[in-house]
Amino acid sequence: MGDATGAGSNGSDNGKFLNPTPMLDELESGPWPSFVTGLKELAERTKKPMLRGVMDQLEYSYQTRMGYWKGGLVTVKGYGAGIITRYSMIRDKLPEASEFHTMRIQAPPGLHYKTDTLRELCDIWEKHGTGLIALHGQTGDIMLQGIEADKVQECFDELNQNGWDLGGAGAGMRTGVSCAGPARCEQACYDTLEMHERVMKHFVGAVHRPEWNYKFKLKFSGCPNDCTNSIMRSDIAVIGMWKDSIQMDADEVKAWVETNGMEKLVNEVVNLCPTRAISLKDGGIEIDNSNCVHCMHCLNVMPKALSPGKERGVALLMGGKSTLKVGFNAGSMIVPFRKMENEEDIEEFIDLADEIIDWWDDNGLDHERLGETIERVGMKQFLDGVGLEPSIDMVTKPRDNPYFKTKY
Repeated sequence: MGDATGAGSNGSDNGKFLNPTPMLDELESGPWPSFVTGLKELAERTKKPMLRGVMDQLEYSYQTRMGYWKGGLVTVKGYGAGIITRYSMIRDKLPEASEFHTMRIQAPPGLHYKTDTLRELCDIWEKHGTGLIALHGQTGDIMLQGIEADKVQECFDELNQNGWDLGGAGAGMRTGVSCAGPARCEQACYDTLEMHERVMKHFVGAVHRPEWNYKFKLKFSGCPNDCTNSIMRSDIAVIGMWKDSIQMDADEVKAWVETNGMEKLVNEVVNLCPTRAISLKDGGIEIDNSNCVHCMHCLNVMPKALSPGKERGVALLMGGKSTLKVGFNAGSMIVPFRKMENEEDIEEFIDLADEIIDWWDDNGLDHERLGETIERVGMKQFLDGVGLEPSIDMVTKPRDNPYFKTKY
């Protein structure tokens, strides 16, 4: 690693467990909390050589401006997914960091935990791995970071016996994510928790044993606030939606104005409506619901006065993803409204998801996400293939007006 970091030593020269890492130390000097501090504290507390080796390798990567991790294959019995392999390409130089695998553990719907359950998870992980945990990864899993291949099976067995399961990895269904939904949020337009559980149980085989062209993600947000960020991160974003008018409580509007003032109503509600659908009326507000685009701003500012309409369900946006072949894609609005009130509605959604995945798996290329396949072959072919009727409500981006009026 070079003279600066004391590579290959065990810290005994200076009486400390960790080797010097001057470049990593600089990351602790800024105004924000640093992951380096957390790594140091965990390493000093647990005295696990793997953590010291990982810090040494990261320091070396900063010095050389190169990454030294490569993939491989580590599995547990009956599962082809859920473990992200990391082998070091410089294991001869830094043997303590020769392996640093990550186990993806499925989080519960809505990310609801009991404290004793979390303590149990932490105890099991610290027993078998480094104790380093990330809540939560981009896919939505609990990321247990840092374990050797020969300890993975034993760790999984103990986790599984206590009710935990591996999440998705590889070319298959990834772990689902849902917001707190009706358990804690008055804006929820459907039961995100039940739908998350039902849908992921249906796809459990595809989560554990990857068999598709590439990964596929489902995320469930209870309202257009999209607290799971599903529009940008999921192949099918299931977002709570209402079809009728926003519900308004006139007394609560009046109480809000008395507390916050008319100026705040104008500046922070009326003027910030993106489609100018809100106007003042009789000391309160009036909403032109035909021009409402369900941005949620007014409902967030005045949650007691305004709430989603009574006719509730979901909107389905498809094709969202991060950078790969064609850069970022936001999901396109494919199904503007679908009821989601009972078990039958969930089953109909699952049938549609099966149709979409079968079409994508047949027509997609290797390492091609759903949105990229649709962009390559065309929206018409996609709609015909999955049995959806074209609609003027299918859009790829929010409404915009390209026209302007010139004043003479």
